[in-house]
Amino acid sequence: QVQFVESGGGLVQAGGSLRLTCTASGTIFDSYTQGWYRQAPGKHREMVGWINSSGYVSVVDSLKGRFTISGDIGKNTVFLQMDNLQPEDTAVYICFRETRGVDSWGQGTQVTVAS
Repeated sequence: QVQFVESGGGLVQAGGSLRLTCTASGTIFDSYTQGWYRQAPGKHREMVGWINSSGYVSVVDSLKGRFTISGDIGKNTVFLQMDNLQPEDTAVYICFRETRGVDSWGQGTQVTVAS
């Protein structure tokens, strides 16, 4: 099993920034993809971005320029830097890790952006 420690969520004014951190531990393997989804109230879960164990990074096109993914591969940690946050970014941000075809999920951290 994989355990996650997610942190960095909170309440921020529109235009502000937050940095989310997700560290995985437990039964993990060297080859993986780790990143973030988000789920807003009444909406489906949507991908935000990810980094893999080779260091390749992907962020969904609609968030590029405001959201940045980075990671400390050796520490199984992924960061999500979110700048110029807008009310529509309000959601639970959920860390995930995929390895050997198996997905694991964190409990999520709430991000609320006030207008």
